[in-house]
Amino acid sequence: MAGKGEDTRKRILDTAQAMILDHGYAGVSVDKLIKSLGLTKGAFFHHFKSKRDLARTLIQRYSDEGVQLFRDSLARAQKLSDDPLQQFLLVIGLYEELFEGLTEPFPGCLLASYVYEMQQFDEETRDIINVEFYLSRKELTSLIEQIMEKYPPNAEVNASSLADGFMSLFEGAFVLSKSLKEADITVQQLRHYKTYVELLFRQ
Repeated sequence: MAGKGEDTRKRILDTAQAMILDHGYAGVSVDKLIKSLGLTKGAFFHHFKSKRDLARTLIQRYSDEGVQLFRDSLARAQKLSDDPLQQFLLVIGLYEELFEGLTEPFPGCLLASYVYEMQQFDEETRDIINVEFYLSRKELTSLIEQIMEKYPPNAEVNASSLADGFMSLFEGAFVLSKSLKEADITVQQLRHYKTYVELLFRQ
């Protein structure tokens, strides 16, 4: 069971994430954050040395969660099928399931929020931002290359570019969903991507 200190730390991180997604990193000051939380500055600085320390911790948590989700989805797909094409379609399908139940637009991607304000962050934080992007590119490129060997594509395709399409889909879908206030846009785009993959490698 988490202690009071751990609960406070998590509450700071959760609230900071929501505020950054709504207002951007530059638009969220420590004063605004602690006022929203009903904390003192002393309580905040007990957990984080500075706003930048909070930012680094926050993006590390977000990245770790994204990486774990991707790894778990890929491992589950590999367990369910030996066929590389089916594995790829299963990965897409697992993400579909994740977003199917939304009744409100997904609040956005913290990675993208940080990228928009990249000049605000140090090199260590910038490196954390790219971990999930590089991982998905590497793993999906390898998987797509296996697919191309077994199922020659019906149109010219670059494996790495097709792999990048998976992550870039989310960033665009999140923005569109939030702007138009339509919760199902991310799922719709995932289904379009899956259909494209199926048509590309249909024999």
